[in-house]
Amino acid sequence: MAFGTQDDSDDVMNEINMTPMVDIMLVLLIIFIITVPVMKHSVNIDLPRASNEAQNIKPETIRLSVDAEGSYFLNETKITDEELGTQLKAAAAHNPQPELHIRGDKSVRYERVAQAMAAAQQAGLRKIGFITEPKN
Repeated sequence: MAFGTQDDSDDVMNEINMTPMVDIMLVLLIIFIITVPVMKHSVNIDLPRASNEAQNIKPETIRLSVDAEGSYFLNETKITDEELGTQLKAAAAHNPQPELHIRGDKSVRYERVAQAMAAAQQAGLRKIGFITEPKN
């Protein structure tokens, strides 16, 4: 035994030990081999055929415009205050009920738009929307 020589077991190992990685890969391979047939197993059922067509009945849209002077236009046709109520009642009687889109001029008095909304509510219209211009 010489005191000046180095033992080979003290050297740093510069290579990756592949044995644990191969062991893990083999375990994962076995797990996948076992689970894939279980996942693909299903009961074969012959389902009945049926025609299911979606009904695309869209209600019409009524456009009510209020210009700067406070005049009402129903679908671009000028109407009076008295005609507004009767026209909206007739529209509310349709099935499916149409949507009412209110377009009010920005300089019109709010009272005129509120009167139009009240007439729509009294007529029985349930879907009311306001049309505005997007801000740039």
